[in-house]
Amino acid sequence: MVENRSFQKVVTHSSLIIGVFIIIFPIYIALVTSSHEQAEVASTVQTWFGSAFLDNYSTILTTGRESTGAIPISLMMWNSLIMAVGITVGKIVISIISAYAIVYFKFPLRMFFFWIIFVTLMLPVEVRILPTYEVVADLGLLNSYTGLILPLIASATATFLFRQFFLTIPDEYVEAARVDGAGPIRFFIDILLPLSQTSIAALSVILFTYGWNQYLWPLLITTEESMTTIVMGIKRMIVVEDSVPEWNLTMATALLAMVPPLAVVVGMQRQFIKGLVETEK
Repeated sequence: MVENRSFQKVVTHSSLIIGVFIIIFPIYIALVTSSHEQAEVASTVQTWFGSAFLDNYSTILTTGRESTGAIPISLMMWNSLIMAVGITVGKIVISIISAYAIVYFKFPLRMFFFWIIFVTLMLPVEVRILPTYEVVADLGLLNSYTGLILPLIASATATFLFRQFFLTIPDEYVEAARVDGAGPIRFFIDILLPLSQTSIAALSVILFTYGWNQYLWPLLITTEESMTTIVMGIKRMIVVEDSVPEWNLTMATALLAMVPPLAVVVGMQRQFIKGLVETEK
């Protein structure tokens, strides 16, 4: 038994080490590449750090480059951050209010409306892209943060998850709130929101990453260079005409694009796991 357990531990840890290496190695290559001059990167694959690390990052953060409209990467990251935060907050607010109404208010056809919301899971942005673009254009929201955020803040998935969570809350909570004279708004703010903190935290991590990685929608509705997002910027740096991509700057941009989602995941790791596996009822 001891030998078998030892063998299982060796296999398990070896598998983990191999998996970590597979994930980390491309990031390491990108980091090394971002520290070299373009001529060095074009000549051969670099496996150790160069001397242009600070210069490359300073260039893309402060001045940008021609293939991306010569705008700083810091501005692109700011645009992506506003979009990601707006989508995250919007989706959570709308979804939790919708789920609250469906679970705790008795009105005609409430389950019909819930299933209508749920059916929209089969209609991703790509399917409804043309009518959505027309509405946004008619409202004059092209090249604006509102246009980037508003069409993406409805979430059937988050509504479904909040509804399922609310259904697990004992009815005694509602009865106790009524005895204390709490109305629907006070019950929602004082009881449901605190109980939903872990679920909100878990969804925030997922939705922030979703908003940060958006590419198609920003590509369609933004024509001004100042509204370029970081994912759009990386794509423009890779696809260049009549020239070789500056892989050192492209890799630096890709690494910077990883920082905000990584910070959110690491910073909210405990809340994320707790929100998926535990409740606070």
